[in-house]
Amino acid sequence: MSLFNVFDIAGSGMSAQSLRLNTTASNLANADSVSSSLGEVYRTRSPVFATVMNDAQAGYKQGGVQVKGIVESQAPVRQEYNPSHPMANNEGYVFHSNVDPMSEMANMMSASRSYQNNVEIANTAKQLLLRTLQLGQ
Repeated sequence: MSLFNVFDIAGSGMSAQSLRLNTTASNLANADSVSSSLGEVYRTRSPVFATVMNDAQAGYKQGGVQVKGIVESQAPVRQEYNPSHPMANNEGYVFHSNVDPMSEMANMMSASRSYQNNVEIANTAKQLLLRTLQLGQ
């Protein structure tokens, strides 16, 4: 593997973790949202990643992380009987999102650390390349 591939791999990792951070921020922003119907209530969203291996025989030209998509959680939402709430449906129920702020904060910290690790990998590869070029002087 070429040292230049390290930049592609670290870059794909940073891009993936950036998407993960944005998705987590969206989840936290909608943690207290309510709806009058089960179908319209906000559900936790999570990105799905896949590893891309650097294997010329399999046809892969680059290693790294590939974003497969974003999925909604199928965890149950909280249903509250509150007929005086302005968002209550005909039966008097209000539906709250299924976002767990504590797990989202842990997810945000993990994504932030992973992003920082990829930045460090790219910086280390850059320093190695610069030192290699200095050997010829």
